[in-house]
Amino acid sequence: MSLQHKKTFSVVLATGLLLSFGGSLQAVGPDEAKLKDSRQQGIKYLSVTQSDDGSWTSPHAPGITALVAHSLLQSGVSREDEVVQAAFAHLKSHLKADGGIYDVDSSHRNYETSIALMAFQAANTDGRYNELIQNAVKFLKKVQWDEEETGSKADPAFGGSGYGKHQRPDLSNTTFFVEALKTAGVSSNDPAMQNALTFISRCQNLESEHNTTEFASKVNDGGFYYTIAAGGSSQAGTTPNGGLRSYASMTYAGLKSMIYAGVKEDDQRVKAARNWIKQFYTLDENPGMGQQGLFYYYHTFAKTLAVLKVDEFEEADGTKHDWRQELANHLFQVQKKNGSWVNPTDRWFEGDPNLVTAYALLALSYCDPPTSN
Repeated sequence: MSLQHKKTFSVVLATGLLLSFGGSLQAVGPDEAKLKDSRQQGIKYLSVTQSDDGSWTSPHAPGITALVAHSLLQSGVSREDEVVQAAFAHLKSHLKADGGIYDVDSSHRNYETSIALMAFQAANTDGRYNELIQNAVKFLKKVQWDEEETGSKADPAFGGSGYGKHQRPDLSNTTFFVEALKTAGVSSNDPAMQNALTFISRCQNLESEHNTTEFASKVNDGGFYYTIAAGGSSQAGTTPNGGLRSYASMTYAGLKSMIYAGVKEDDQRVKAARNWIKQFYTLDENPGMGQQGLFYYYHTFAKTLAVLKVDEFEEADGTKHDWRQELANHLFQVQKKNGSWVNPTDRWFEGDPNLVTAYALLALSYCDPPTSN
């Protein structure tokens, strides 16, 4: 779908109740029995595909194992479940003296540690992982790009996080970093969070006092792209004038991270990002990227709308959506008979059913019908 044209998209509600009062929608979420059944199928699939060593996909990919473990916990599996315990034992085998949780030969240290931290925090109701989590926070702060790497806060790379300390930072890694710190209880006022916000703001197509980079005004649509560092890059490509195209998964990720970093909803950055997502509501694709990164998009889409406390999503043209119901129904429809999900467009490891099933379960974890106050 070209972001230069208004998308055409019709939502078919396969199941569930959608009530109308005075022309507005009452968000009620998906059918709870179907939601429970879908989750159980996904959980069952992952319990079968776990390796004897507690990992999924590869013993050298703790990020995938951590994401799967986190998705199981978010889906109601007990932290004492033998599958979860085996996963945590495997993750602990990747614990390093510097506090990081990553494979010895990894170039994905920030990503792996961030996701592992979130998994351990989800199981930390009695404080059993406090020390591990705090050490992981210290490690993540050390690998964040600061003036030691950039020489100046004016450098576009300042405040970002990448796969490893000496790889240029990007928005995806930085949003995992911010969420990990938020999960661990780090204040939005913490210097690490505010430095990350500096980087995130510079990855937004919005000219403001927060973004005076060379790309800020070239697109200026309020969306986000992959990175401003090392000359700038967007996975969605460039515009004729050399701008970096916005795309949905990074826009939702950037918006969510700004909220985590304390940016208020009346801030121009948040308003501009929300206006962008109102233009491109769809579950058919990851707007700007087509089928690439589709399940990463579903997970980020769901979590961001939950963070924003959106029950009824309203498009720019006024069309309203019970997004929980629509997302859940879509995921029910594309779930495989064996309980897994997979993306036929195998980019960013989305041909791996373990990873994609974890993304889908995490997305479904935000689809529970909202509780009334």
